Amino acid sequence: MIVIVCPGQGSQTPGFLEPWLSIPDFSADLTEMSDAVGIDLLAHGTVSDADTIRNTAVAQPLIVAAGLLTLKALLADGRRELVAGIAGHSVGEITAAAGAGILSSTDALRFVRERGLAMQAASALEPTGMSAVIGADEAELLGRLEALQLEPANFNGAGQIVVAGALSALTELAAAPPTRARVIPLQVAGAFHSRYMRPAVHHLSTVAASLDAFDPSLLIWSNSDGQPVLEGSRFMELLVGQVSSPVRWDKCMASFGAAGVTGIIEVAPAGALVGLAKRGLKGIPTVAIKTPDDLPAAYELIDKQS
Repeated sequence: MIVIVCPGQGSQTPGFLEPWLSIPDFSADLTEMSDAVGIDLLAHGTVSDADTIRNTAVAQPLIVAAGLLTLKALLADGRRELVAGIAGHSVGEITAAAGAGILSSTDALRFVRERGLAMQAASALEPTGMSAVIGADEAELLGRLEALQLEPANFNGAGQIVVAGALSALTELAAAPPTRARVIPLQVAGAFHSRYMRPAVHHLSTVAASLDAFDPSLLIWSNSDGQPVLEGSRFMELLVGQVSSPVRWDKCMASFGAAGVTGIIEVAPAGALVGLAKRGLKGIPTVAIKTPDDLPAAYELIDKQS
């Protein structure tokens, strides 16, 4: 049972798409996607610096476009029929929605463009941010967050919880972390997946209502609770609400394990989710598709299912 996972914001690095230009039609496809979102994704994926691609309105379309193009290369030649399911982390859920047939690639790009802009605008309203907390007792951490008016944003599993809120409160948490925990500030523009993103939700609800959502033709799990979603309209509701709600990637991984997953493949820009799987789903084979050179290993893992 092979599951494809699609990474979220923060997975992008300068020049990560450069090796992909050797694939026929990749540049043309990326240029077409650039035209669809009004952003030069080809430049941002190859020559733009870290600060430029950290911008929320740039990062999100760039990550989804990279994932869509990886899926195109990965699932050619009938391999889609050998894949059991798909899931995405945060903005990666948009990639997953397209991979599962809920959204067309065009509508996925339209939605992510609006998502990035709406979240960027919400981030500009107050000085907020996010920090990763590693190795904390969950109950102790949640108690500290409540006292500081911070929120858990990503339950990533493997001992990692990302928290979000006011920068001053994050600084206070780092100065007095939970027992045996490390607090690592993240280079993000705002407090994603928290109450600070509620201004973006109304706009995205309107955008989602204008899109055609189809029932998934490939099993897809939701960040909301880690459970499969069988209706496209319901997945879109959860996708909108996810902007201001925690990402339960820990529950997604638990569902993978319960379903009997035998392999995990992460699409570009890959690495983060495979890293979590290696700690949270020990012993399960993984492939992180960082460059086209990683595709043969991914093909082999899928073809073993035939």
